[in-house]
Amino acid sequence: MEGRIVKLSGLQRRKIRVRKKVKGTSERPRLSVFRSNKHIYAQVIDDTAGKTLAAVSTKSKAFTEAAAKDGKKVGASKTVGKLLARIALEKGVTKVVFDRGGYIYHGRITALAEGAREGGLQF
Repeated sequence: MEGRIVKLSGLQRRKIRVRKKVKGTSERPRLSVFRSNKHIYAQVIDDTAGKTLAAVSTKSKAFTEAAAKDGKKVGASKTVGKLLARIALEKGVTKVVFDRGGYIYHGRITALAEGAREGGLQF
């Protein structure tokens, strides 16, 4: 297996490129986003300590209590952003670095970021 060249997908290459530049600290943790076809996941991570400070997804209990499922993925993403901001503010986090995770800043990713900003987080 030595000397084997592995071809990365475009998403993997972009994710590595973004992660090289974006680092989360205790003063300004990283807001990381993962998007699947059905759900969206977001978490606030302190990379220096290696700890997740807050996490919300469309599958979490907080989301199901806060939002009526209307079938719109963009609207759900915005709600996830607002919930994540509320939880992060409760834990004392006001400023974050946005890690789009290799995804294009468009659609659901933009909605999540706008929801987090409306919730009180600063990028």
